Amino acid sequence: MTALTLSTSSAATLRADAVVVGLVKGAKGPVVAPGAEAVETAFDGRLADVLETLGASGAEGEVTKVPGGSGLKAPVVLAVGLGEAPAEGKSYDNEALRRAAGAAARALTGTKKAAFALPVADADAVAAVSEGALLGAYSFTAYRSSNGDAKKGADKSAPLADIAVLGAKPRDKAHKAAAERAQALAAEINRARDLINTPSNGLTPKTFAAEAQAAGKEYGLKVEVLDEKALKKGGYGGLMGVGQGSENPPRLVKISHTHAKAKKHLALVGKGITYDSGGISLKPAGHNETMKCDMSGAAAVLSAVVTAARLDLPVNVTGWLALAENMPSGSATRPGDVLTMYSGKTVEVLNTDAEGRLVLADAITRASEETPDAIVDVATLTGAMVLALGNRTFGIMANDDAFRTSVHEIATEVGEQSWPMPMPAELRKGMDSPVADIANMGERMGGGLVAGLFLQEFVGEGITWAHLDIAGPAFHEGAPYGYTPKGGTGSAVRTLVRLAERTAAGDLL
Repeated sequence: MTALTLSTSSAATLRADAVVVGLVKGAKGPVVAPGAEAVETAFDGRLADVLETLGASGAEGEVTKVPGGSGLKAPVVLAVGLGEAPAEGKSYDNEALRRAAGAAARALTGTKKAAFALPVADADAVAAVSEGALLGAYSFTAYRSSNGDAKKGADKSAPLADIAVLGAKPRDKAHKAAAERAQALAAEINRARDLINTPSNGLTPKTFAAEAQAAGKEYGLKVEVLDEKALKKGGYGGLMGVGQGSENPPRLVKISHTHAKAKKHLALVGKGITYDSGGISLKPAGHNETMKCDMSGAAAVLSAVVTAARLDLPVNVTGWLALAENMPSGSATRPGDVLTMYSGKTVEVLNTDAEGRLVLADAITRASEETPDAIVDVATLTGAMVLALGNRTFGIMANDDAFRTSVHEIATEVGEQSWPMPMPAELRKGMDSPVADIANMGERMGGGLVAGLFLQEFVGEGITWAHLDIAGPAFHEGAPYGYTPKGGTGSAVRTLVRLAERTAAGDLL
């Protein structure tokens, strides 16, 4: 695990393998950002000129390395672009700091220690730099073979091991709290990333449930697991219907953080399809290779609940992980079959690849029985949402406009791209079934909205509810950028944690 420290030491005298400075776009060329004054002095005030000569402009995410020179203990200076400088009197954008720190940490893979001399004018900036650096230092190595003889030297693929945030005061309560929160949050986002990146032969509903139990034991959370026998006996037709075609049977996991001073109860529900073949409605070639990520919602929920416990938030947070593997076999649900859900409603399954809404529906109904103040479900639910919003933005739907707006504002605050989506009542008619209460498919156009309307049918009366469709940003297939790696991203964890914090503070619900 990457270590994080706060330090008031000078960037010139601190012993590190590299020192990171910020570079912004100026009117006449790049300008070194505040926090790196000692490094500027070591370069006789010419650091920006040297970097510009090497092609640096200060553009966001741009990384340029130069030798540290005789005036620095660190042998390397890494300049990372912050984009446009803020207006006079304004602070640096926290997301720009977060992304810059992440880009620098990625560029320093294989390095043991780096000092980050970026602008940290307040505790929020300390948090942003800390989060970005810790998230950027992530790598998934569980399935890598050994690099061989240790005598050959350091592992060049190992993540940055030690991060020092310069200018942050270790004895300042606000700075210290910001760093501690960043460490807990980043660790749990990286837990979600690990789960998402684990191949489906290594992560089944049973092993996912065991991961939740282990986390619960470590952080004092209560964990309950319903296996296939309990699910069948309890009438969980959605979970059983999706999971019955697989040799790896489904699970429903309840993981609870409770606090003696809590006044509100937040329920989080995550889609946990550990592999999605599409079932009998088999996905076409080219669409199966990344379907290990179809449990990203459940991973986000697990990590958010554990973070709430690690931060000791005075709010009750219950996570529901709806875990199943969607496979075709002689026992699999067929298109045209009718399932009786946990709620008692019947669903005609027109497409077995619309399975996520089936497992979520059972979990939402079960969560509603505890009458929480709000339910938020998270799911890689529809390709339609990706078509609508692209690969980096998740959609937000809700049965309460004010709550939807609040979730959107919270996501923006923590640096997660999202967009509020409507719930057009006229699309509900497309799910009318001649043989059941509702079908699991409706009109093709607006498919992401149809899925949200389906889920709304299973929310308990009078309960505030929001649905996050993270199908786009949950799994990144392109080149890494900022603090975002290739593969699982941990999308929505930050939003859920801040939602819990705001609820604990009495600002929501």
